[in-house]
Amino acid sequence: MSQQTSVTIDIGSKVRVTRVRDRIPGALVELLKKDSTGTVVDFRTVDGKGIGVVVQLSDGSTSWFFEDEIAPG
Repeated sequence: MSQQTSVTIDIGSKVRVTRVRDRIPGALVELLKKDSTGTVVDFRTVDGKGIGVVVQLSDGSTSWFFEDEIAPG
């Protein structure tokens, strides 16, 4: 019998952006190359079925990512 370990990501959690599925502005690409970590500040519904995670990045800006684009930081 195997157990799965799941990590809960809550508001205030430190996370790392591991990949980005969609095209994003060049400035955001450069910021993530320098520092891909941030803090979860909110959640949002994406396309009516998924959950997006709003992350405050190192420069103080916020951007949202799909749950599979971030990992505990």
